[in-house]
Amino acid sequence: MNETLTAVRTLLREAEAVVVGAGSGMSAAAGLTYAGRRFQEKFGDFIEHYGMTDMYSAGFYPFSTQEEKWAYWSRHIYYNRYDVRIGKPYLDLLQLVKDRNYFILTTNVDHQFQMAGFPEERIFATQGDYGLFQCKRACHRQLYDNEKDVRAMVSRQENLRIPTELVPKCPVCGGEMEVNLRCDRFFVEDEAWERACAGYSSFIRNNRNKKIVFLELGVGMNTPGIIKYPFWQMTDREKNGSYICINQGEAWGPEEIREKSIYVDMDLAKALEAVRGGL
Repeated sequence: MNETLTAVRTLLREAEAVVVGAGSGMSAAAGLTYAGRRFQEKFGDFIEHYGMTDMYSAGFYPFSTQEEKWAYWSRHIYYNRYDVRIGKPYLDLLQLVKDRNYFILTTNVDHQFQMAGFPEERIFATQGDYGLFQCKRACHRQLYDNEKDVRAMVSRQENLRIPTELVPKCPVCGGEMEVNLRCDRFFVEDEAWERACAGYSSFIRNNRNKKIVFLELGVGMNTPGIIKYPFWQMTDREKNGSYICINQGEAWGPEEIREKSIYVDMDLAKALEAVRGGL
């Protein structure tokens, strides 16, 4: 494994451009796990009442009322977006790339990259952000910061419900609000999302034919079409492209790019810490 990590260091050191693709495994490595002890400690009452097994599946629970729904979701947002520390893997990654030509593509919605100090103009969070509300029916394209609302819901919920007056309503159509997460055709891509998308596309275009490294961190097969498959395709297409996959139990890639790839099958947090320590 030491030889593998040394090869990772060498590729990053010599790269003219680095494209980081981060999935849920990155935040899990930072301690933001959606099941097990953390879920039991934060949502014990919901587990007992609804039979929930983890935060991911709980997000799809068919609550009977808006008061029940937002009791759950406000707590979910609170513990994954506001009452949370900056994950060390994010800080280690920042040290690895901060003086380099890089861009971040992520499916994570917990704002950890921004909290760790990565510049907004170098991040494209494709799937939304826990910290934003939108109209559920996308009647308009504006997003709304939800911290004040979420904190109020968390502090005032009783018996797994929030007061009716705290249920968020769309300021335009008066309908229901939703968290800005990509889960249906009504996901709002506002001007900031469009700028980030254009920034990512521009970075890829401007760094073609350079010594470019596609660094994939904690990306599984839930939404492989966003990061994993494009990274494979671009690595194959680019003459000087290289692919690094760090993901315990899921470090692999297609045979066509084997000679241009490094697979690190180990704990992501430990891997980033080790690579950072050697640069």
